[in-house]
Amino acid sequence: MAHAVPRRRSEAGRARGVQRGAFVAAFLLPATALYVLFVMWPVAQAFIFSLYRWRGVSMERTFTGLGNFAQLVADPVFLRALSHNLALLFFGGAVILCVAIAVSHAIHTEGRAARALRAVYLFPQVISMVVVAVLWSFVYNPSFGVLNGTLRAAGLGHWALDWLGSSRTALPAVGVVFVWHALGFHIMLLSAGLRTIPVEVTEAAVLDGAAGLQRLRSVTLPMLWPVLRVSMVYLVIGSLNTFALVYLMTVGGPDRSTEVMLTYLYEHGFKHSEFGYATALAVANFGIVMLLSGAVMAAMRRDPTEGSPA
Repeated sequence: MAHAVPRRRSEAGRARGVQRGAFVAAFLLPATALYVLFVMWPVAQAFIFSLYRWRGVSMERTFTGLGNFAQLVADPVFLRALSHNLALLFFGGAVILCVAIAVSHAIHTEGRAARALRAVYLFPQVISMVVVAVLWSFVYNPSFGVLNGTLRAAGLGHWALDWLGSSRTALPAVGVVFVWHALGFHIMLLSAGLRTIPVEVTEAAVLDGAAGLQRLRSVTLPMLWPVLRVSMVYLVIGSLNTFALVYLMTVGGPDRSTEVMLTYLYEHGFKHSEFGYATALAVANFGIVMLLSGAVMAAMRRDPTEGSPA
């Protein structure tokens, strides 16, 4: 009899656990089903299609295994496009992070200039990418663009160039627009991170004599480490998935000097009807994004504000 009561209690506990699990599953199942149907299944289909030579307009497909990927590795245009994506990531990303840190510090104070910056720094983010591309195409226009017009008015007409028509200047010109459009988002992230730094920490650093770059290096950046990690992952995703900006401004030209992975994918998929190869491009782009994002997360895994492991 003494053992019957604990047994009944354990059975009642298991029944409650089953009921709780069923209750949670009832809420998770619809969302999980939608995620599998609209996210996981299309991703799986992309991996499957990348193994075929397929025109995309019929059910006739030729299995090539890893043939599309072997062709991709030996494709000089793909390698050049990848180098342009990496240039946007490393050079554009470095400019974005440096300027975002400086501006977020500037608007973290009180004053008219700080309030003015808060009012305008997110302005590029609320504009459609199509509008951004068209707007900057007019800015760079060699005949009536604002940039060349300003240079001529300032007596620097010899600096007026066909910015998007020259293979030497097209990628840097697109890179400027990429930085201009993405900057506001990263300023917002870092500004939010600065607000989480306790005032006591900053005051203690000031009392210890830390000022300027020393305080930035020793206090601010370590406290912003988790936010910087997120910011860098977003930079990886944004720079490697750039499409609309490049396509609308240069269509990958001139002479493929601004070609990026997704414009090359579009060319093969929708101009040449090589959907198998285009899907292999998409899979490669996905793999590179995941690899670089994972590398950033691994490299910045350890928080510098925590003590060294024993």
